[in-house]
Parts: sequence; structure tokens; C-alpha cells
Amino acid sequence: MTVLTDDGVRLWAAARGRGEPLVLCHGGPGLWDMSGDVAGMLGDAATVIRWDQRGCGRSERCDGPWTAERFAADLDAVRRHFGLERMALLGHSWGAQLALDYALAHPERVSTLVYVAGTGIDPVSPWHGRYQENFLARLTEVPERAARWRDLPNGDPEQAILRWSADFADRERALELAERMADPWFGINFACNKALNAETRNTWGTPGLYAACRRLDVPVLIVDGARDIRPRSAVDSLERALPRVRRVVFPDAGHLPWAEEPDAFRAAVVAALQHESPGRRGVTRSAVSDSRKSE
Repeated sequence: MTVLTDDGVRLWAAARGRGEPLVLCHGGPGLWDMSGDVAGMLGDAATVIRWDQRGCGRSERCDGPWTAERFAADLDAVRRHFGLERMALLGHSWGAQLALDYALAHPERVSTLVYVAGTGIDPVSPWHGRYQENFLARLTEVPERAARWRDLPNGDPEQAILRWSADFADRERALELAERMADPWFGINFACNKALNAETRNTWGTPGLYAACRRLDVPVLIVDGARDIRPRSAVDSLERALPRVRRVVFPDAGHLPWAEEPDAFRAAVVAALQHESPGRRGVTRSAVSDSRKSE
């Protein structure tokens, strides 16, 4: 179905399942929704709404604008299209950042935030170098894949698949799982990617952002794969700031924990949607502000 934004851009969206609404925010920036498996595993616990961000995937090609504020407004257009007063949000990677941005701007419209494989709120530079090192180390475990990746141009589907294969802890299945991400293939919006990543570098790590997170009165579940090549310590800043937060770390998962720990991932998300403890299959810890401890 088509969602029309307030500036006239058409966004692709789809809904399945039953129960309270859960809106997914995909990663990138500049990619498209790849969370069909997530929608399938949660469809008996929530009405799962997927959408492609502007200029990406099945949504209308446009010239932007590529800003977090504009993308949060597009997410609100999705909310209005489906007639939702409040919704749970599940954001993955860049989409976790988008979901957090939205919750900070509109906490009254968010029942729960599930923050999956994001990169926290500290400045980008301290962790990004280690991410690049981890990426190259994992990719070069199979030298011929690394050589092939270097030979291919940016935007080539095979190059993307080889890059994404480094996101999985299960090295035997990594290429198969990355190929699944690329099917179907819609192309990468590099203008979107460049602009939003630049905005993140300029705005993350500010005192105002830390203060806003400390005031966020929304329950948050942070979900990590311990073997994500993006250092998980980058998320510590967000965990420290949030007053109502639980964190689950799956020891044997990478950047897409639902692909490698599907049962545990589903259990953790369903528990968050039902405002219960996420369970013990991952490494779990929680923090609740003093004003909430009596609840």
C-alpha cells in the first residue's frame, strides 16, 4: 500500500499479523526494508507494519530532503496512515537511530522502543575505526571474498552481499544469509546514505542529546549481538542515559540477531511488547529510574 507524506512523497508500506501495532524501521541509511522474517516471527503477537524510507526500496524516488527530522516526519505519516494513536517501534541499525529520534520527539506516541544493533549516542569517531578494522578482519577470513569485494564497484549487488556477509557471526552461513538480505534487490541510495551519515557525525554526542535521552519516559529494550563488528560499547552511552531501559545481548549473534538467534530474539521482543522481563536466553541487565522502581 502507499503512504503519502505531507510533502507529497509516496512511501511503500505493508502490514500483517494481529494485536497491538509494531512499526519497523529498517537500516541503512539508503537501504530498504529487509525484515520480512521479523514480521513473520512476530505476526501472532503484533500487527507488524513495514515501510521503505523515502527514496529507497519500493518507495518513490525523490531528491530528499535527507535529514533525520524529515525521516521522523515520514514515520509519523506512516502512523497516521494506519490510524495509530500510539505504536511500538522496532528499529534496526540506522533504523534504531531513527526510532530513537522519533521517540524523543513524540514520546506520547510510542508505547515501547526496541533498539536493535544501533550505535548509541556518543560521537561516531571513537568506535568507527574499530568497526572498520573488525569488518576487514572478518571479510579477510576468506581471502578470495575480500579480493572479489575490492574488485567490484560500489552499488553492485555482489559487492553488497560480500560486505553484508561480515555482519554475521555464523561464518558458514554468512554468505547465504547476506544473499537473503539482497533478495529482492532495489539498489542503494548513496546520496541518502552520505547525507544522513554526515548529519549523525555532526549531531551525535551533544549535551542536548544526552539530556533528551535522560528525560525519555518510554520503556526501551536494547538488543545486541555480542559478535556484531560494530563495537557494542558504543551503545553503553545510550543505556546509561535512558531511565527505563533493559538490554539483552545474544552471545552468538552478529548485526542481525533475529537471523542467528530467532527464538531468543522473538522471545525478547514479545516480552518487551508485553512489558515483561525479556527472559534469560541472552545476557540481560536492566536499569529503571528511581521514580519507576515502585511500579
